[in-house]
Amino acid sequence: MRAIFLVDNGSLRPAATLNLRRVAAALSQKLNEPVLAASLLHSNKIPPEQLGGDAATTLGPLAEQYAEAGATELVIVPFFFGASRALTGYLPERMATLQARFPQVRVRVAMPLVDELGGNDLRLARLLADNVREQLVPGTKPRVALVDHGSPIPEVTAVRNRLAGQLSVLLGDEVACVAAASMERREGDAYRFNEPLLEHLLDRPEFRGPVVLAMLFLSPGRHAGEGGDIAEICQAAAERHPALEVVSSKLVGEHSGIADILHSRFCQAVDDERFLLELAALEEAPR
Repeated sequence: MRAIFLVDNGSLRPAATLNLRRVAAALSQKLNEPVLAASLLHSNKIPPEQLGGDAATTLGPLAEQYAEAGATELVIVPFFFGASRALTGYLPERMATLQARFPQVRVRVAMPLVDELGGNDLRLARLLADNVREQLVPGTKPRVALVDHGSPIPEVTAVRNRLAGQLSVLLGDEVACVAAASMERREGDAYRFNEPLLEHLLDRPEFRGPVVLAMLFLSPGRHAGEGGDIAEICQAAAERHPALEVVSSKLVGEHSGIADILHSRFCQAVDDERFLLELAALEEAPR
């Protein structure tokens, strides 16, 4: 028996879990088999009444529940842009704990949304371009800031930079320019690869006038949700520079096309084409 999980990092904001469930339902429809929405952390702390009465369960306990019910193959589809430490560190450790109880279970993790070595896939950049175009005003050419959270891992920031280059090509002369930025970064020179920070980018003289934020976030939360950190950064910048006009696109994870990319990642994993990691069963499953 196979169980499929769509997995994000997790948030304490109900909107993030509700969006994950929406995308899991869309992916389930494409696969014609159930896809379970689960976060690695945090979401189980959300009061069930804020989730329509359906309490969230994190991946570890939910996967163990399905293993106990007889699942011997777990396929995890990451709702992540790149291979963050949550996927390469925490996730295999947690699944190893599961296999200690259920040694007959095999775990395969699909590639994240952006596969740096998997060919020049423009689909995510096209979704970002769609979202930016929704904010364009005829007769204007705004600056575009592709903004992500910021990461302690250079490879994840490289994903953002690659998308910024693709987005620049796709938008062409519809906009004045496309620049990448991070919402935040850790202190120290070792993390300078996250620069520029969004607050610094919005201080640059060439970023006066209309600016569209291309939101490289998957679900609304305390960073990208209503009244979140991004909104506060933009409000503070507008107070410093009254001529600055900033509008945000919708989140790329809210675009209906995101399920198509996830569908491809799942198929690549189960067809033995490309996957992020695999934990082989420790013993043969009983027949």
